[in-house]
Amino acid sequence: MPSGLITILTDFGTADAYAGIMKGIILSIDPEARIVDLSHAVPPQQVRVGALLLRNVVPYFPPGTIHLVVVDPGVGSARRPILIETGAGLLVGPDNGVLAPAATWMGRKTIRLISNQELFRQPVSQTFHGRDIFAPVAAHLSRGVATAACGPELADMVEIALPEPDESASAIAGEVVYADHFGNLVTNIRLSAAWRFPPQRVLVSIKGTPVTGPVTAYTAVAEGSALAIEGSWGTLEIAVRNGNAAQVFAAGPGTPVTVVLESREA
Repeated sequence: MPSGLITILTDFGTADAYAGIMKGIILSIDPEARIVDLSHAVPPQQVRVGALLLRNVVPYFPPGTIHLVVVDPGVGSARRPILIETGAGLLVGPDNGVLAPAATWMGRKTIRLISNQELFRQPVSQTFHGRDIFAPVAAHLSRGVATAACGPELADMVEIALPEPDESASAIAGEVVYADHFGNLVTNIRLSAAWRFPPQRVLVSIKGTPVTGPVTAYTAVAEGSALAIEGSWGTLEIAVRNGNAAQVFAAGPGTPVTVVLESREA
């Protein structure tokens, strides 16, 4: 059962009132709803980044949470609005892949087309389904409206594959998947993979430039120096102590990062 807790993830930014309007719609329908802003800083139209953030956020929320996502470059087109029922909560958003990795982690059960216009705000805008479809549906669900009332079941949904590193016996070739507010560069390389060969040492580089580490703290290097560290998502991150690695390396999603395992010198 929904817990009355609704999270919101969008690419709307905070300079405009779009995110606030969605919250107003939710509270107009369910004044007792509890709303958590995950982020409104997903880069515009970057569905894969939104999918990555959502996947890494959902483990921290209680069962029954409704996750509302609007990263929707296909708004107004033939793309479908969907509701996904999982073992850990509900996902509401566009059928463009942004919900798929989180749904898999949460234990996907049923996919539904959101088609019941009685749950929508009318008239429905061609450019703001976050206000007119997704927010009202999330609010009705938080009040206890049955998922079946939203629309019929679907046999499939758009899937999206998050990038995986290439691994060999002597190297791991990964990439940056996200740059956070501090300019730290989150990669898709898990340190558990890098530590498969304890007798060897690890050399980390980004765009061919070596960095120190992996280290256990930012203070392990001098101020302004680049380093590799295990981030809170359990993957390797490239950072600059008291600086901005994204700016220093002119890097972002897709930038190559390598971990080379070399034998120790005698």
